[in-house]
Amino acid sequence: MKNPQNIVITGASSGIGAALARRYAAPSVHLYLQGRHPARLEEIANSCRKKQAVVHTRILDVTDKDNMQRWLEDIDTKTPIDLVIANAGISAGTGGGMESAEQVRQIFATNIDGVINTVQPLIPRMVARKSGQIAVMSSLAGIRGLPSCPAYSASKICVRGYGEALRGWLGKHGVKVSVICPGYIHTPMTEVNDFRMPFIMDADKAALLMMSGLARNKSRIAFPLALYLPLWFLSCLSTIITDPFFARLPAKPSAPQTPASQTPPKAGEGA
Repeated sequence: MKNPQNIVITGASSGIGAALARRYAAPSVHLYLQGRHPARLEEIANSCRKKQAVVHTRILDVTDKDNMQRWLEDIDTKTPIDLVIANAGISAGTGGGMESAEQVRQIFATNIDGVINTVQPLIPRMVARKSGQIAVMSSLAGIRGLPSCPAYSASKICVRGYGEALRGWLGKHGVKVSVICPGYIHTPMTEVNDFRMPFIMDADKAALLMMSGLARNKSRIAFPLALYLPLWFLSCLSTIITDPFFARLPAKPSAPQTPASQTPPKAGEGA
């Protein structure tokens, strides 16, 4: 498969987004990187430029539907986008208190609306030219609803279902769609977790696995298998059996968590 030349990555100022940007950076590649923190985003951009990539940055909130649409359509008009990775997201759970209504709304706005705002402007354009690839960032927390992080888990379930449905619809129009479901990744988002995270992985290694899966047009890029397979199996069982198990899982800290350098918290990704 030909490597993508024009790539959009949201949430690119740290974590998985930054790792993907660095991995895709190469001569003749145009990277369009969105983030919320100017200094961090420029640092990532400069590291990609050292690899001779052409890098464009945009400080923008993925929940800003109108500005996201204008930005994406402007890019696509000038240089048709080969690959868009809707990565931006925030994380929080019930640790340290109840999950507030505001926390739920913030997570849904970023993790669900942000993905929609990233993907929808490009769908008719990719369909019209019968080419392009869309990747949406779900999580292993999106395999089954987790009581330790209700809104986060639900948002990732929504993203997973949305991506899988898009794949079935858009595939016949020549547009590829993949859903990425990572486990725990070393990012600023997971640094706040005060519990053991099994099979936690370096962001750079995770980026390589994602790139490999996207190059092969995998429908679901889920890893590590040692964590994914048990979760998938448990999700197939009756909730009568599995509810007591999931209820004992440690909770993510409450209040949306993203890289500490970002204010307000709107772009970053980790499982």
